[in-house]
Amino acid sequence: MIAMPAASRSWPRRRGLVWLLLAAALLLRLAYSLTTDFWIEDMRQIFLIGLRFYTTGEWPYFGPDVVYTQTQIPGALQGVLVGGPLWIVAQPEAPYVLLNLLSFGALSLLAWYIGRRCPEVPRWFLWIWIFFAPWTLGFSTEINNPSYVLTGAVLFFVGVYELTPALRREIIPHRIAGLMAGFGLLWVYQLHLSFVLMIPILAAAFILLALRSRPLAATSALWCALGAAIPGVTLVPTLVKFGPAAVARGTGAGVTMDWTHLLRLPEVVARYLSFASFEAPRFVGAGTEARLLFLAEQWWAAPFVVFATLCGIAQALYLFLGFFRREGPPEWPAVKTFTLLILALIYLSFAFSVKAPSSHTFYVTLPAVMIYSFYVWQPLFASRLVRIFAVALLASGAVTHFAIAKDRVFERSLYADRPLVVRAIKERNYHLLGERRPDVWKER
Repeated sequence: MIAMPAASRSWPRRRGLVWLLLAAALLLRLAYSLTTDFWIEDMRQIFLIGLRFYTTGEWPYFGPDVVYTQTQIPGALQGVLVGGPLWIVAQPEAPYVLLNLLSFGALSLLAWYIGRRCPEVPRWFLWIWIFFAPWTLGFSTEINNPSYVLTGAVLFFVGVYELTPALRREIIPHRIAGLMAGFGLLWVYQLHLSFVLMIPILAAAFILLALRSRPLAATSALWCALGAAIPGVTLVPTLVKFGPAAVARGTGAGVTMDWTHLLRLPEVVARYLSFASFEAPRFVGAGTEARLLFLAEQWWAAPFVVFATLCGIAQALYLFLGFFRREGPPEWPAVKTFTLLILALIYLSFAFSVKAPSSHTFYVTLPAVMIYSFYVWQPLFASRLVRIFAVALLASGAVTHFAIAKDRVFERSLYADRPLVVRAIKERNYHLLGERRPDVWKER
């Protein structure tokens, strides 16, 4: 009888442990998701898009509302993502399950991809941070249209990285990269106006690829179109019924000149880098008074919240200093330049936006900032002291997230009045939950 090597025997056990930990991470994210704000008007309106689709059977030709222009984003994707799960399981939690499966899958892809690009980063920190950083946990788990953006954003930026010659690491084939980029673009297009940031980025990637190889660029472009066609299926009925004019009106109304937004460069930089930092204040409360009240009520968590917040500030500052660092792997100059160019694009775009700079308006760029951040942090993990601080940050972050969830679960989440939502679903009467804002395709 031939004995198996010890390494061969341990591999199935290690693989089983990995799957167990991933399942635990998914369940923790889902549990946190169910404590997020539900009764705020924006969240409730997103839920109502899907609930009306389920209760009436009326196809949701348009999606999220753009309140400040009184328009709606074309396409049925948002309604299908929220209402579709209710057709399978008629319970209020069903949309949360799908949202978390989507965000968890996207973040798993992002963590795997970063791990391939930055092999010196400890996997225990990489995966825990990707799943439980404030902006990937606190924002991608609530029923709100920017939360769904993350799925398309990850696919898009991983695809762009592998399409752009200077950034490419031969991790994903060109055809798959093109497919991912196209899918991500049309996915975000139906969810949030930040898709406009993706167009010049994708165009630049294909121009650079064409300069390297025109046949390869042409093939990748075909796969990109195929990828776009997948989420584009939910846009076709809107185009057929209302025509391109309705689509153009819905997506172009937010374009306006406001040069005063260019005076807020430091704010844009801070918000941009906060995506890869522990930005606790934004999720603790809407203002100083609310944050102080939170610390007073959750006094047992206050030291951990303060420590995590200070770490987040240090992270953002170090990421900013990373723009001036020259040493790194061969692709580091391209990664740094790409990250800076996206920042410049965001900054300049606000001169043509009716909306003032706000983090959620360019949340779509989070994957790019995350990739950049691990290039900056990778050399630090050679220090034992840094690894100790990383453990302390993750532990303090866990306490902070628990305190946030505890603070709102019975007052602001679905469970503040779950029976009302259950009744609306059971009686197929979305009016019990609230009224949708006026339909642009009926009014105009």
